[in-house]
Amino acid sequence: MPAKLVQPLALLHCMFDIQIMRQVNLRGVDLNLLVLLDLLIEHRSVTAAAQAANMSQPAMSRALGRLRALLRDPLLARGSQGLVPTPAALALQPALKRLLGEAAELVARRRFDPASWRGQIGIAATDHQTILLLPRLMRRVSREAPLLEVKVVPFLASMLDELRDGRLGLTFGILEQALPPGLRREALYRDDFVTVLRAGHPALEDWSLERFVALEHVLVTVLGEGRGAIDSALRERGLARHVALRLPHFYAAMAVVAESDLVVTLPRSIAVGHAAALGLVALEPPLAPPPFTAAVIWPDVLDADPGNAWLRSLVREEARGIAGAMPL
Repeated sequence: MPAKLVQPLALLHCMFDIQIMRQVNLRGVDLNLLVLLDLLIEHRSVTAAAQAANMSQPAMSRALGRLRALLRDPLLARGSQGLVPTPAALALQPALKRLLGEAAELVARRRFDPASWRGQIGIAATDHQTILLLPRLMRRVSREAPLLEVKVVPFLASMLDELRDGRLGLTFGILEQALPPGLRREALYRDDFVTVLRAGHPALEDWSLERFVALEHVLVTVLGEGRGAIDSALRERGLARHVALRLPHFYAAMAVVAESDLVVTLPRSIAVGHAAALGLVALEPPLAPPPFTAAVIWPDVLDADPGNAWLRSLVREEARGIAGAMPL
């Protein structure tokens, strides 16, 4: 056969073998054999390849036999100086190196660099978190992950499925409340409640429990239903307050209170930074609900994601600096 035909024929033979491999059910193939094939071609010796693989020479010989049957080629044949790779083996080697390199990269834990993170992450939050945490968080994100887009959406009960599926990356909640399956959480800080009312409010002269119950109250309820922590504390005393207005936003509630005789009981952390600017006075409620623990919540599916873990670490670090919050 003319020498110039050997290489094209070898390549054709190799392509035929690759096509056969594509038709093979990979579930029945030991892919570790490809690692051993790479060593056999590189070392051109069963003994040397076995040493490199930290296995016995007979085990490597058996592996070579399985490879020959799988690829329908001798792969290695005896030559004047030992074993010599066949043309099919040599033709397979570049693709084999590339495949093994990609596989190693696939299973290796990649180093995460926030500066090169290009994408979008969704956060479901109330205005409590957006007012307290978002300015501090975005200062860090803009500096450390400038290519990242953060999308904040209002928290709704219907978004729990989006969170569990990983379509949203983070939300916030209270550690003492039950957590649905498929989610994880971590405590951020402790908080308690204060009642705010406008400066000059008549109730400032008589801040008793009876006067407190008789006032008109604003209730901040994210989902637009349910009762507040103060209602549970009052109910234990056989008391009930009049809720004149329900709102989903804390800042809007304070703005309403600043222009009326209504009062609102809300977390101390949000009152400390904003009540004074609105002309409000913060008082301890006559019957205080127990403190609570704010928590960051994320889905199981993103627990090991390096980007999500990095963002959680930023939330955790920035939460430590919230004025009025109590450390854990």
